[in-house]
Amino acid sequence: MRPVYIAGTGMTAVAEHWTRTALSLARDAAHLALQQSTINRIDGVYVANGSGAPLGLHQNIAPAVAHALDLHGVEAISFESAGAAGGLAIRHAATAVAAGVADAILVVGVEKVSDFLDEHREESMALTSDTDWESLHGVTLTAQWAMLMRKYMHDYAVTPHDFAPFPVNAHANAVANKLALYRFAISADKLAGAGMIADPLSLLDSATMADGAAAVIISATPASAAPPVRISGSGVASAPVALHERTDLLDLSAVRLSSQRALHAAGIPANHIQAFDLHDPHGIAAVLAFEAMGYAARGTGTQLGSSNAIRPDGSVPVALSGGCKARGDLFGALGVYQIAELTAQLRHTAANQVPNCQHAMAQSMAGIANTVVTHILSRD
Repeated sequence: MRPVYIAGTGMTAVAEHWTRTALSLARDAAHLALQQSTINRIDGVYVANGSGAPLGLHQNIAPAVAHALDLHGVEAISFESAGAAGGLAIRHAATAVAAGVADAILVVGVEKVSDFLDEHREESMALTSDTDWESLHGVTLTAQWAMLMRKYMHDYAVTPHDFAPFPVNAHANAVANKLALYRFAISADKLAGAGMIADPLSLLDSATMADGAAAVIISATPASAAPPVRISGSGVASAPVALHERTDLLDLSAVRLSSQRALHAAGIPANHIQAFDLHDPHGIAAVLAFEAMGYAARGTGTQLGSSNAIRPDGSVPVALSGGCKARGDLFGALGVYQIAELTAQLRHTAANQVPNCQHAMAQSMAGIANTVVTHILSRD
């Protein structure tokens, strides 16, 4: 198998793009990636979009993106696996390039949700959970994360205050990210006074879905004008969609398995990862992910926040561009944003730069971690 490199990246701002279409956002991000790259030929266009079909906007958007870029006749595939779509698009592109099926593939992640009321967005996201017993009865993803947080608090005798460092860290990092949705800091006291969304999850510990697009060129040839960054490993795993079918509610098994598979493929130990970008719509999601991956023992994940380990100068720096909470939750496009942002970390050009960063991890998920994709990026 051939090595797989990141040959170009591009991102639009994460915002409420009222006057834009998904296609125009995708085109802008792709143009930025193509301008950064020295690749002469694109063999395929893979487009990740999780909300288009359930919101009734579009389905099979990839051919439209390819046409808008004048890439006529290329292989064009749409990935619509909810929040895991971007990660899966990256994985399939990397696999095709590694196998020699293609030399360069343009991966685009795009979401356009601002034209819809919150209740419609929640309904579309709820379709990623169990539709027979959960979403059918109005149980949203936010409500499910809230239930997991309530159980965690009960089992390990912690309070909502113990989760506060995660959204506080995300907002602190977003201040320096010119493309982030919320570029302002918050305090633990302000978070404690925020209104409830689904008790114990408050407004300031809940991510906002927004519009945006990111593009990454996956290639057998590294970018000529930047330090080589490659996808050294990736892994995918699944778990029961319905929470009531899981034997251990607080064990995100698909997170654990996908990260183990990615690290094994990369051939590096877990403690060599120096930067993380997780699918973290709430603090509880990050806590459970770090515990599942072994970076904290069961019931101690909140201590990563209280000990400042999650900050840019800590042992497990996370949400360096603001995470889902402050950058904005890009749903199906998230996995592509993560690769673009972590590529900057590995090229040592990021706004919140981790010193001498050599290895980074990106992780995206559908639903409550029923499909999880993990990528390891390495600087050569």
